[in-house]
Amino acid sequence: MDPINILFGVALFVSMAANFSGSKKGMKGKVVNVSKRPKSYLQKVPLNVSALIIIFEILGVFSIGTLDYKAYDNYNFIRIIGLVMFVVFSWLQTVSFKTLGEYYSTEVAVYKSHRLITSGIYKSVRHPQYLFQVLSDIGAGLALLSFLVLPAVIFILLPLFILRAKLEDNLLSEVFNKDWDEYKKGSGFFLPFLG
Repeated sequence: MDPINILFGVALFVSMAANFSGSKKGMKGKVVNVSKRPKSYLQKVPLNVSALIIIFEILGVFSIGTLDYKAYDNYNFIRIIGLVMFVVFSWLQTVSFKTLGEYYSTEVAVYKSHRLITSGIYKSVRHPQYLFQVLSDIGAGLALLSFLVLPAVIFILLPLFILRAKLEDNLLSEVFNKDWDEYKKGSGFFLPFLG
């Protein structure tokens, strides 16, 4: 097995374990405490696409759905950059989940005791978890030279995350009114100071 694939597989396992612990903490007892939860295909479809991309990444570790590494030996530099991207942005995504703490959810929802988080990475970016997932998945696609991961991320997942983030913005604007408007002025949608 290719050494970059082995390192990627280890990084993927660590990332999944870290995200699982963050999501488990955020979902404890949340089912009964939901104040608002919009009905939308954006509640489940982006999560299912993310799961499919993880499956593509796991297949890529075993060289399924990837370009032949030996034929593209001169792409090792790009693969290493992709691996570094995956590690860095997966870690930042975990940090963004943990910053939300008890308000983290896999659903677009507001809880009865919800508080607007404007600290940490959220001080300058409103949806870092989506940004970092897209960037880490692009890194995964590059590290694995996967012709399954990259198109799925760029053409399916990214547009879905943009729509889902807009749904979150609308919900939070409705709930937090002036606080949201003030927060929105000083933060970017996906990138600092943009949107």
